[in-house]
Amino acid sequence: MKIREIKPTDDAQMAKILRTSLEQLHLNLPGTAYFDPFVDHLSEWYQQTPVAKYFVAVADNDQIMGGCGVGPIDPQRGIAELQKLYVDPAYRQNGAATQLLPVCFDYAKEHYQSLYLETFASMTAANHLYHKVGFKPLQQPLSQSEHGACDTWYLMNLQAE
Repeated sequence: MKIREIKPTDDAQMAKILRTSLEQLHLNLPGTAYFDPFVDHLSEWYQQTPVAKYFVAVADNDQIMGGCGVGPIDPQRGIAELQKLYVDPAYRQNGAATQLLPVCFDYAKEHYQSLYLETFASMTAANHLYHKVGFKPLQQPLSQSEHGACDTWYLMNLQAE
């Protein structure tokens, strides 16, 4: 597996992974990433958004295993958001998420002081991973949050080592 920035040719695979993942958990709801208008064009959105990048994990057969991005949520306060961490069900348990996260953290540390994320309590494996890598739970979302359906929020201090 290799980790690289998303390319336009990856967009359709990544959109399918994102939507399939949310459908499997019955989370294809308004107020989730499922309905974000740029899901079918992630590479373009991240290329056009200042201080944002999306990375994909690619299998040896050139299949996209999953992806994860970093984008601004409150740049004035130095806060980025960890965005759209989804792994194809066929590749779960292969370490794609655990290899994507350090790349995202390294990128975020170059530009931000903190990293925020929002998810669902029902995504137990994801929540376990977030705790394991150092995210701290929040009682409520940041005011800039765009995914009103989410019920679980985290923040990580990128300057703490």
